[in-house]
Amino acid sequence: MVLRTIRHDVCPRADRTREAGFIDARAVEAQTGYPIRSAWRSPGDLRPLPPPDAIAVAPTAFNTINKWAAGISDTLAVGIVCEAYGLGIPTAALPYLNAAQAAHPAYRQSLERLRDMGVLIADYEPHQPKAGGGRDTFRWEQALELLSPMVR
Repeated sequence: MVLRTIRHDVCPRADRTREAGFIDARAVEAQTGYPIRSAWRSPGDLRPLPPPDAIAVAPTAFNTINKWAAGISDTLAVGIVCEAYGLGIPTAALPYLNAAQAAHPAYRQSLERLRDMGVLIADYEPHQPKAGGGRDTFRWEQALELLSPMVR
């Protein structure tokens, strides 16, 4: 992972993508040294990860962007970024969605609200629907570009 090479610890969170098999959990955990968390801790449980200096939400899907902007904290990952605003933790979003989703007015309104909250939004040209996505043009390094000036 890019962040590991510049001495940042990467503490992965995932929502339903882990359960759906989109993430190779063993590989990510081996590379980061931390478990992927996707479920809330029980009250009184120790925090298994260090507190964040910054948060990169990547890739950020249409649904996540809209729930986050609306304050709908129904998953661990979205709950963390909703809380990050109140804690003043620098946060960046790297959108990944198709042009049909990006055309929806809720998306534009959500991006505006997130920007108003101080969330740094990466540049991403939405890919065409039903065309295989834009994985080859997704710029993971934008997380560093956006957050590096915010973190000591």
